[in-house]
Amino acid sequence: MNSLASRSVGLGLRRSLLDALQAAPVGDFDFLECAPENWIGVGGRFGDALQALSARHPLVCHGLSLSLGGFAPLDETFLGRVRRFLDRHHVALYSEHLSYCADDGQLYDLLPIPFTEEAVHHVASRIRQAQDIVGRRIAVENVSYYAAPHQAMREIDFVNAVLSEADCDLLLDVNNIYVNAINHRYDAHEFLSQLPGDRIAYIHVAGHYDEAEDLKVDTHGAPVKDAVWDLLGAAYARFGARPTLLERDFNFPPYAELVGELDTIRETMLRHASSDAIASTRHARA
Repeated sequence: MNSLASRSVGLGLRRSLLDALQAAPVGDFDFLECAPENWIGVGGRFGDALQALSARHPLVCHGLSLSLGGFAPLDETFLGRVRRFLDRHHVALYSEHLSYCADDGQLYDLLPIPFTEEAVHHVASRIRQAQDIVGRRIAVENVSYYAAPHQAMREIDFVNAVLSEADCDLLLDVNNIYVNAINHRYDAHEFLSQLPGDRIAYIHVAGHYDEAEDLKVDTHGAPVKDAVWDLLGAAYARFGARPTLLERDFNFPPYAELVGELDTIRETMLRHASSDAIASTRHARA
């Protein structure tokens, strides 16, 4: 399994981008990310394209359906298939959402977990089980949410408690921090400052929709906004450069515009990621 360089930037592997990704010159992006659910068992033209791209570029996987916060038993058969997929494509990192998405069937949404000590123990146990089955550490993503079922703890305390008890890594989504900070009235920079830098495996940055001044919706369907770029810069200044993925799931602009946003990630790293920060918080786990 290959690791990613700290200053690498990546794009999501989407079928509508396949032609552009296959034709891309060296240097446009450093790695690709895909949802294993969308590619396991896929053959034909799409399967061939995946094989060719994963042979040329490091691949990371970001899961959609594990439902770490749910109560139904983890799908061990599916996790076994994920492990074989990760091994086949030499996947550098596997991540999932700190949420749940199933209850007697797939719900097709990422729903928030109550912020309680009981939930910490429950989710951490399931993360450890998933790590055992896939045979590697996984990273969990801080998610956006729009209603809080129960908050006996602050969000930051819940996230940190899960990371510590599960002994897993963090996929840091700076757009989700920004969206949640506006919607739930907290300081995004203060939240960021309390995260454990040594657990950050990689970073997501994305666009969102401004429903209202005090309501933001995480869509992955728009350019990254200035306030989110600022928060990304703050993350680099605090934690050093980390592999960073531009998330775009629909409403795709011309490929050149996506490359322009990747260039903005690189420029933001150069401006904010000091060598001292890199040295002091470099991610040490394989």
